[in-house]
Amino acid sequence: MVAHPSEPGEDASPLDPATGGAAGPTSSRAGRNLPVAIAVGVLLLVGVAASLWFRPEPFVVVAAVAVGAALWELRQAFARRDIHLPMLPLQVGGAGMVVSAYTSGPEALLVAYVLTVGAVVVWRVLDGPGPQALRDCAAAVFAATYVPFLAGFVLLLLAQPDGELRVALFILLAVANDTGGYIAGVTMGRHPLAPTVSPKKTWEGLAGSLVLATAVGVAGAVLALDASPVLGIVLGVLTAITATVGDLAESLIKRDLELKDMGSLLPGHGGVLDRLDSLVVTAPFVYLVLTMAPSTAL
Repeated sequence: MVAHPSEPGEDASPLDPATGGAAGPTSSRAGRNLPVAIAVGVLLLVGVAASLWFRPEPFVVVAAVAVGAALWELRQAFARRDIHLPMLPLQVGGAGMVVSAYTSGPEALLVAYVLTVGAVVVWRVLDGPGPQALRDCAAAVFAATYVPFLAGFVLLLLAQPDGELRVALFILLAVANDTGGYIAGVTMGRHPLAPTVSPKKTWEGLAGSLVLATAVGVAGAVLALDASPVLGIVLGVLTAITATVGDLAESLIKRDLELKDMGSLLPGHGGVLDRLDSLVVTAPFVYLVLTMAPSTAL
């Protein structure tokens, strides 16, 4: 069954990529308050920029807080299906992954991830074995992978030379992807991209994401990283694809859980995870491209 925008599970954030449909003067077709969403988005960008401005350590704190909030939202969402996440080892392990990635690199991130997975499994089994424990453990491993492990790649970017610029470019690519998709989807969206998962996303919106993300990628590569425009094109195209996949993946989770949003911490956007869904999927690919790019590209 194809859900209507007002049904539970619909991903209807006004700044989501590849969104179609006409929006009113103050809200999207799904009922979002667009001015509030824009204001909150600007405040988030200002906060992130401020955390990166003088030293990188404040951004590590921001990332740890965002990961913790996203894990808490997953806990609330999974509880709707009688799945209970062991939050203490998840929260401690999530913070450990974020800090380890920044201070000690990819090997430390992997070690922290493995330790977290082991901790959540042992913690849950000690509460009582059985089929329910197996479900809870599987969900906890998914949560540890989906949020803090993938987010750790942003901190790996931060630890690189000119890390603040790389993280800023990564975030601007995501913003360009969302904005380009929204504008193109609203003005030209006619052909659904994945109607059974997110009916409001269109191929025209995806094209808008590609165009604006690529433009920002080229500008950022040339001006911020002193790199080849080809690197910017690769980053822009990759961001549009992976961010859209990440957004659709979260839409699928919300549809299964019969949720419109993962939370309500960010007015006009939903929850923290509704803003991180595309970022966490994109982060490993941006990190790999910037790490493995030949010296001629950088």
